[in-house]
Amino acid sequence: MVESKGQLEAWGAAVSRMKEQIGRVIVGQEEVVEQLLWCIFAGGHALLEGIPGLGKTMLVKTIADTVDLSFTRVQFTPDLMPADITGTNVIQFGTQGETTYKFQKGPLFGHVVLADEINRATPKTQSALLEAMQEKTITVGSETYRLPSPFFVLATQNPLEQEGTYPLPEAQLDRFLLKVHVTYPTKDELKQIVLRTTSAHSLQAEKVADGALIQDIQQGLKEILVAEDMLDYAVQMLMNTHPEELTAPEAVKQYVRFGSGPRGVQAMIAAAKVRAFLAGRFHVSKQDLHAVALPALRHRLFLNFEGQAMGISPDSIITSIISSMERSR
Repeated sequence: MVESKGQLEAWGAAVSRMKEQIGRVIVGQEEVVEQLLWCIFAGGHALLEGIPGLGKTMLVKTIADTVDLSFTRVQFTPDLMPADITGTNVIQFGTQGETTYKFQKGPLFGHVVLADEINRATPKTQSALLEAMQEKTITVGSETYRLPSPFFVLATQNPLEQEGTYPLPEAQLDRFLLKVHVTYPTKDELKQIVLRTTSAHSLQAEKVADGALIQDIQQGLKEILVAEDMLDYAVQMLMNTHPEELTAPEAVKQYVRFGSGPRGVQAMIAAAKVRAFLAGRFHVSKQDLHAVALPALRHRLFLNFEGQAMGISPDSIITSIISSMERSR
Protein backbone atom coordinates (compact mmCIF):
# COMPACT_ATOMS: atom_id res chain seq x y z
CA MET A 1 0.00 0.00 0.00
CA VAL A 2 1.21 3.52 -0.81
CA GLU A 3 0.67 5.19 2.52
CA SER A 4 2.43 8.46 1.84
CA LYS A 5 4.78 10.40 -0.38
CA GLY A 6 7.54 9.20 1.94
CA GLN A 7 6.69 5.58 1.15
CA LEU A 8 6.99 6.32 -2.56
CA GLU A 9 10.34 8.04 -1.98
CA ALA A 10 11.64 5.08 0.06
CA TRP A 11 10.75 2.69 -2.73
CA GLY A 12 12.32 5.03 -5.27
CA ALA A 13 15.54 5.08 -3.23
CA ALA A 14 15.59 1.26 -3.25
CA VAL A 15 15.23 1.22 -7.03
CA SER A 16 18.00 3.83 -7.34
CA ARG A 17 20.30 1.53 -5.35
CA MET A 18 19.46 -1.28 -7.74
CA LYS A 19 20.34 0.93 -10.72
CA GLU A 20 23.60 1.94 -9.05
CA GLN A 21 24.62 -1.68 -8.53
CA ILE A 22 23.67 -2.59 -12.10
CA GLY A 23 25.76 0.35 -13.35
CA ARG A 24 28.82 -1.06 -11.54
CA VAL A 25 28.79 -4.02 -13.92
CA ILE A 26 26.86 -2.95 -17.04
CA VAL A 27 28.22 -0.11 -19.18
CA GLY A 28 25.56 2.15 -20.68
CA GLN A 29 22.22 0.58 -21.70
CA GLU A 30 20.35 2.91 -19.32
CA GLU A 31 17.19 2.75 -21.42
CA VAL A 32 17.27 -1.06 -21.52
CA VAL A 33 17.77 -1.25 -17.75
CA GLU A 34 14.92 1.20 -17.23
CA GLN A 35 12.55 -0.84 -19.38
CA LEU A 36 13.48 -4.09 -17.65
CA LEU A 37 12.71 -2.47 -14.30
CA TRP A 38 9.34 -1.35 -15.66
CA CYS A 39 8.66 -4.97 -16.52
CA ILE A 40 9.76 -6.38 -13.15
CA PHE A 41 7.79 -3.91 -11.05
CA ALA A 42 4.75 -4.30 -13.29
CA GLY A 43 4.92 -8.06 -12.64
CA GLY A 44 5.44 -9.01 -16.29
CA HIS A 45 7.96 -10.79 -18.49
CA ALA A 46 10.36 -9.24 -21.01
CA LEU A 47 11.81 -10.30 -24.34
CA LEU A 48 15.25 -8.82 -25.08
CA GLU A 49 16.28 -8.68 -28.71
CA GLY A 50 19.75 -7.76 -29.94
CA ILE A 51 22.73 -9.07 -31.89
CA PRO A 52 25.17 -11.42 -30.10
CA GLY A 53 27.76 -9.95 -27.77
CA LEU A 54 25.78 -6.97 -26.46
CA GLY A 55 25.63 -8.35 -22.92
CA LYS A 56 21.98 -9.40 -22.80
CA THR A 57 22.74 -12.44 -20.65
CA MET A 58 25.08 -10.48 -18.38
CA LEU A 59 22.48 -7.75 -17.97
CA VAL A 60 19.78 -10.17 -16.81
CA LYS A 61 22.23 -11.94 -14.48
CA THR A 62 23.30 -8.59 -12.99
CA ILE A 63 19.70 -7.50 -12.35
CA ALA A 64 19.10 -10.82 -10.59
CA ASP A 65 22.26 -10.24 -8.50
CA THR A 66 20.83 -7.01 -7.09
CA VAL A 67 17.80 -8.81 -5.63
CA ASP A 68 17.87 -11.55 -3.00
CA LEU A 69 16.00 -14.01 -5.23
CA SER A 70 16.89 -17.32 -6.83
CA PHE A 71 18.23 -17.13 -10.38
CA THR A 72 18.18 -19.87 -13.00
CA ARG A 73 19.33 -19.92 -16.60
CA VAL A 74 18.16 -22.13 -19.45
CA GLN A 75 20.18 -22.21 -22.69
CA PHE A 76 17.57 -23.09 -25.28
CA THR A 77 18.58 -25.57 -27.97
CA PRO A 78 16.60 -27.54 -30.59
CA ASP A 79 16.88 -30.77 -28.58
CA LEU A 80 15.58 -29.24 -25.33
CA MET A 81 12.41 -30.99 -24.15
CA PRO A 82 9.61 -29.53 -21.96
CA ALA A 83 10.56 -31.81 -19.04
CA ASP A 84 14.08 -30.35 -19.14
CA ILE A 85 12.73 -26.98 -17.99
CA THR A 86 9.59 -27.89 -16.03
CA GLY A 87 10.93 -30.95 -14.19
CA THR A 88 9.80 -34.56 -14.15
CA ASN A 89 8.92 -37.48 -11.89
CA VAL A 90 11.89 -39.72 -11.14
CA ILE A 91 11.85 -43.22 -9.69
CA GLN A 92 13.39 -43.71 -6.26
CA PHE A 93 14.24 -47.17 -4.90
CA GLY A 94 13.83 -47.88 -1.18
CA THR A 95 15.97 -50.13 1.00
CA GLN A 96 13.47 -52.99 0.64
CA GLY A 97 13.28 -52.69 -3.13
CA GLU A 98 10.09 -50.64 -3.16
CA THR A 99 9.75 -47.85 -5.69
CA THR A 100 8.30 -44.40 -5.33
CA TYR A 101 8.04 -41.39 -7.59
CA LYS A 102 9.45 -38.02 -6.59
CA PHE A 103 9.08 -34.80 -8.54
CA GLN A 104 12.43 -33.32 -9.54
CA LYS A 105 11.99 -29.58 -10.08
CA GLY A 106 13.33 -28.04 -13.27
CA PRO A 107 15.00 -24.64 -13.77
CA LEU A 108 11.63 -22.88 -14.12
CA PHE A 109 11.34 -23.11 -10.33
CA GLY A 110 13.34 -19.94 -9.84
CA HIS A 111 12.29 -16.38 -9.13
CA VAL A 112 14.24 -14.89 -12.04
CA VAL A 113 14.51 -17.20 -15.07
CA LEU A 114 16.79 -16.32 -17.97
CA ALA A 115 15.53 -18.03 -21.13
CA ASP A 116 18.57 -17.60 -23.35
CA GLU A 117 17.95 -17.69 -27.13
CA ILE A 118 14.34 -18.73 -26.70
CA ASN A 119 13.78 -18.96 -30.45
CA ARG A 120 16.19 -21.93 -30.71
CA ALA A 121 13.83 -24.26 -28.83
CA THR A 122 11.06 -26.23 -30.52
CA PRO A 123 7.46 -24.98 -30.27
CA LYS A 124 6.64 -27.70 -27.73
CA THR A 125 9.30 -26.44 -25.30
CA GLN A 126 8.44 -22.80 -26.00
CA SER A 127 4.79 -23.50 -25.17
CA ALA A 128 5.76 -25.15 -21.86
CA LEU A 129 7.66 -22.00 -20.89
CA LEU A 130 4.91 -19.65 -22.01
CA GLU A 131 2.27 -21.64 -20.14
CA ALA A 132 4.32 -21.25 -16.96
CA MET A 133 4.61 -17.51 -17.65
CA GLN A 134 0.86 -17.12 -17.99
CA GLU A 135 -0.44 -19.44 -15.30
CA LYS A 136 2.48 -19.29 -12.81
CA THR A 137 2.00 -23.06 -12.38
CA ILE A 138 3.39 -26.28 -13.88
CA THR A 139 1.39 -29.47 -14.31
CA VAL A 140 3.15 -32.83 -14.43
CA GLY A 141 0.85 -35.82 -14.70
CA SER A 142 -2.05 -35.18 -12.37
CA GLU A 143 -0.14 -32.83 -10.06
CA THR A 144 -0.01 -29.06 -10.35
CA TYR A 145 2.91 -27.18 -8.81
CA ARG A 146 2.90 -23.45 -8.12
CA LEU A 147 5.96 -21.47 -9.17
CA PRO A 148 7.70 -19.20 -6.64
CA SER A 149 6.54 -15.62 -6.25
CA PRO A 150 7.64 -13.20 -7.58
CA PHE A 151 8.34 -14.96 -10.88
CA PHE A 152 9.91 -13.29 -13.92
CA VAL A 153 10.99 -14.68 -17.27
CA LEU A 154 13.53 -12.54 -19.09
CA ALA A 155 14.07 -14.11 -22.51
CA THR A 156 16.61 -13.23 -25.18
CA GLN A 157 16.71 -13.79 -28.92
CA ASN A 158 19.00 -12.94 -31.82
CA PRO A 159 17.18 -11.10 -34.64
CA LEU A 160 19.86 -11.82 -37.26
CA GLU A 161 20.40 -15.57 -37.27
CA GLN A 162 17.25 -17.43 -38.32
CA GLU A 163 18.78 -20.74 -39.44
CA GLY A 164 17.88 -23.54 -37.03
CA THR A 165 15.45 -21.37 -35.07
CA TYR A 166 11.73 -21.50 -34.36
CA PRO A 167 10.42 -17.91 -34.29
CA LEU A 168 7.81 -17.28 -31.61
CA PRO A 169 4.27 -17.13 -33.02
CA GLU A 170 2.46 -13.83 -32.67
CA ALA A 171 0.07 -15.16 -30.03
CA GLN A 172 3.00 -16.28 -27.88
CA LEU A 173 4.88 -12.99 -28.31
CA ASP A 174 1.79 -11.35 -26.83
CA ARG A 175 2.55 -13.07 -23.50
CA PHE A 176 5.56 -10.80 -22.99
CA LEU A 177 4.69 -7.52 -21.33
CA LEU A 178 7.51 -5.67 -23.13
CA LYS A 179 9.87 -6.30 -26.01
CA VAL A 180 13.16 -4.50 -25.35
CA HIS A 181 15.67 -3.67 -28.08
CA VAL A 182 19.30 -3.89 -26.92
CA THR A 183 21.29 -1.38 -28.96
CA TYR A 184 24.96 -1.29 -29.92
CA PRO A 185 27.23 0.61 -27.48
CA THR A 186 28.89 3.90 -28.31
CA LYS A 187 32.64 4.32 -28.83
CA ASP A 188 33.21 5.48 -25.24
CA GLU A 189 31.05 2.67 -23.87
CA LEU A 190 33.03 0.13 -25.88
CA LYS A 191 36.24 1.40 -24.29
CA GLN A 192 34.71 1.03 -20.82
CA ILE A 193 33.50 -2.48 -21.62
CA VAL A 194 37.01 -3.52 -22.68
CA LEU A 195 38.58 -2.01 -19.57
CA ARG A 196 36.11 -3.70 -17.22
CA THR A 197 36.24 -7.13 -18.84
CA THR A 198 40.03 -7.36 -19.27
CA SER A 199 41.15 -6.03 -15.89
CA ALA A 200 42.30 -8.16 -12.97
CA HIS A 201 39.33 -7.16 -10.81
CA SER A 202 35.86 -8.40 -11.71
CA LEU A 203 32.96 -6.28 -10.49
CA GLN A 204 29.92 -7.89 -8.88
CA ALA A 205 26.57 -6.30 -8.11
CA GLU A 206 25.50 -6.41 -4.47
CA LYS A 207 22.07 -7.45 -3.27
CA VAL A 208 20.15 -4.32 -2.26
CA ALA A 209 16.53 -5.57 -2.40
CA ASP A 210 14.50 -8.70 -1.76
CA GLY A 211 11.37 -10.39 -3.01
CA ALA A 212 9.17 -8.90 -0.28
CA LEU A 213 10.15 -5.35 -1.32
CA ILE A 214 9.42 -6.08 -4.98
CA GLN A 215 6.00 -7.50 -4.12
CA ASP A 216 5.23 -4.50 -1.90
CA ILE A 217 6.11 -2.14 -4.75
CA GLN A 218 4.04 -4.18 -7.21
CA GLN A 219 1.01 -3.93 -4.93
CA GLY A 220 1.55 -0.26 -4.23
CA LEU A 221 1.86 0.67 -7.89
CA LYS A 222 -1.68 -0.53 -8.52
CA GLU A 223 -2.78 2.60 -6.68
CA ILE A 224 -1.00 4.96 -9.08
CA LEU A 225 -3.78 7.05 -10.61
CA VAL A 226 -4.76 6.89 -14.26
CA ALA A 227 -7.05 9.80 -15.12
CA GLU A 228 -9.98 9.21 -17.45
CA ASP A 229 -8.44 11.30 -20.24
CA MET A 230 -5.14 9.39 -19.96
CA LEU A 231 -6.97 6.07 -20.19
CA ASP A 232 -8.91 7.32 -23.20
CA TYR A 233 -5.64 8.44 -24.81
CA ALA A 234 -4.03 5.02 -24.26
CA VAL A 235 -7.09 3.19 -25.63
CA GLN A 236 -7.21 5.45 -28.69
CA MET A 237 -3.50 4.85 -29.29
CA LEU A 238 -4.19 1.12 -29.30
CA MET A 239 -7.22 1.49 -31.58
CA ASN A 240 -5.07 3.46 -34.03
CA THR A 241 -2.87 0.39 -34.53
CA HIS A 242 -5.77 -1.21 -36.44
CA PRO A 243 -5.93 -0.40 -40.17
CA GLU A 244 -9.74 -0.33 -40.17
CA GLU A 245 -9.82 2.45 -37.53
CA LEU A 246 -10.94 5.73 -39.12
CA THR A 247 -8.44 7.87 -37.15
CA ALA A 248 -5.47 5.55 -37.85
CA PRO A 249 -2.61 7.27 -39.73
CA GLU A 250 -1.96 6.42 -43.36
CA ALA A 251 1.09 4.29 -42.48
CA VAL A 252 -1.09 1.95 -40.41
CA LYS A 253 -3.70 1.60 -43.16
CA GLN A 254 -1.02 0.92 -45.76
CA TYR A 255 1.43 -1.38 -43.95
CA VAL A 256 -0.32 -3.03 -40.97
CA ARG A 257 -2.22 -6.29 -41.32
CA PHE A 258 -3.37 -6.68 -37.70
CA GLY A 259 -3.10 -4.25 -34.81
CA SER A 260 -2.52 -4.91 -31.13
CA GLY A 261 -4.97 -6.80 -28.93
CA PRO A 262 -6.20 -5.75 -25.46
CA ARG A 263 -2.97 -6.88 -23.79
CA GLY A 264 -1.26 -3.98 -25.56
CA VAL A 265 -3.12 -1.27 -23.64
CA GLN A 266 -2.85 -3.32 -20.43
CA ALA A 267 0.93 -3.40 -20.89
CA MET A 268 1.06 0.33 -21.61
CA ILE A 269 -0.86 1.26 -18.46
CA ALA A 270 1.10 -1.16 -16.26
CA ALA A 271 4.48 0.09 -17.52
CA ALA A 272 3.35 3.74 -17.43
CA LYS A 273 2.46 3.36 -13.74
CA VAL A 274 5.98 2.16 -12.99
CA ARG A 275 7.51 5.01 -14.98
CA ALA A 276 5.39 7.50 -13.05
CA PHE A 277 6.51 5.91 -9.77
CA LEU A 278 10.19 6.13 -10.77
CA ALA A 279 9.63 9.84 -11.49
CA GLY A 280 8.13 10.30 -8.00
CA ARG A 281 4.57 10.88 -9.20
CA PHE A 282 1.24 9.39 -8.09
CA HIS A 283 -0.36 9.76 -11.54
CA VAL A 284 0.29 8.68 -15.13
CA SER A 285 1.07 11.41 -17.66
CA LYS A 286 0.95 11.53 -21.44
CA GLN A 287 4.76 11.46 -21.51
CA ASP A 288 4.66 8.13 -19.64
CA LEU A 289 2.36 6.66 -22.28
CA HIS A 290 4.59 7.93 -25.10
CA ALA A 291 7.68 6.44 -23.45
CA VAL A 292 6.21 2.97 -22.92
CA ALA A 293 4.42 2.71 -26.28
CA LEU A 294 7.35 1.28 -28.25
CA PRO A 295 8.32 -1.62 -25.95
CA ALA A 296 4.67 -2.38 -25.16
CA LEU A 297 3.38 -2.43 -28.75
CA ARG A 298 6.26 -3.24 -31.12
CA HIS A 299 5.76 -7.03 -30.81
CA ARG A 300 1.98 -6.74 -31.08
CA LEU A 301 1.84 -5.15 -34.55
CA PHE A 302 1.79 -7.47 -37.55
CA LEU A 303 2.81 -5.96 -40.86
CA ASN A 304 1.30 -6.98 -44.19
CA PHE A 305 3.37 -8.18 -47.14
CA GLU A 306 3.94 -4.64 -48.44
CA GLY A 307 5.17 -3.47 -45.05
CA GLN A 308 7.59 -6.37 -44.76
CA ALA A 309 8.83 -5.94 -48.34
CA MET A 310 9.41 -2.22 -47.78
CA GLY A 311 11.35 -2.90 -44.57
CA ILE A 312 8.92 -0.88 -42.46
CA SER A 313 9.58 -1.26 -38.73
CA PRO A 314 6.83 -1.49 -36.09
CA ASP A 315 8.62 1.29 -34.21
CA SER A 316 8.14 3.72 -37.11
CA ILE A 317 4.44 2.80 -37.24
CA ILE A 318 3.99 3.46 -33.51
CA THR A 319 5.88 6.75 -33.79
CA SER A 320 3.58 7.83 -36.63
CA ILE A 321 0.53 6.99 -34.48
CA ILE A 322 1.82 9.18 -31.63
CA SER A 323 2.64 12.03 -34.03
CA SER A 324 -0.79 11.93 -35.69
CA MET A 325 -2.57 11.93 -32.30
CA GLU A 326 -0.56 14.92 -31.15
CA ARG A 327 -1.29 16.85 -34.36
CA SER A 328 -5.02 16.21 -34.04
CA ARG A 329 -5.17 17.72 -30.52
